[in-house]
Amino acid sequence: MSLPKKLLADFDEVLKDRGYQSRSKGIRDALKDYILRYQWMNEMEGERVGVITVIYDHHFSGVMENLADIQHDYRKEINASMHIHMTRKYCMEVIVVNGDVTQIRDLTERMMRLKGVEHVKLTSTANGESLDSDDDTHDHDYSHSN
Repeated sequence: MSLPKKLLADFDEVLKDRGYQSRSKGIRDALKDYILRYQWMNEMEGERVGVITVIYDHHFSGVMENLADIQHDYRKEINASMHIHMTRKYCMEVIVVNGDVTQIRDLTERMMRLKGVEHVKLTSTANGESLDSDDDTHDHDYSHSN
């Protein structure tokens, strides 16, 4: 396995901070965490609401256009997005999603595969419809009209 020097140095620093005695143990733990996150994402079902965070190198040729094209393909699931300039090199997209988890997962994984994308994270929860079904009355005086 080969890794960029900076990534390995950053990983070694984390291992040192966390008190690991061996890089092998740290790699095993990191792989287990990666697998558990993937399995968790694949076990979700039904309607979900969440946030996808994407960090990418905006100098990488075509990455911004590819991200926009993918987001257009999932405009039904995307409620809002925000663009943040992090550094001269990196930008972040924060994308609010709501819909079927299969579509949200596909969206997330398509962005993960793009060259120039450094990091993608999906955070999600049930979309709240189960809460509404338990209580059809509201204890407040304002409406939720659009």
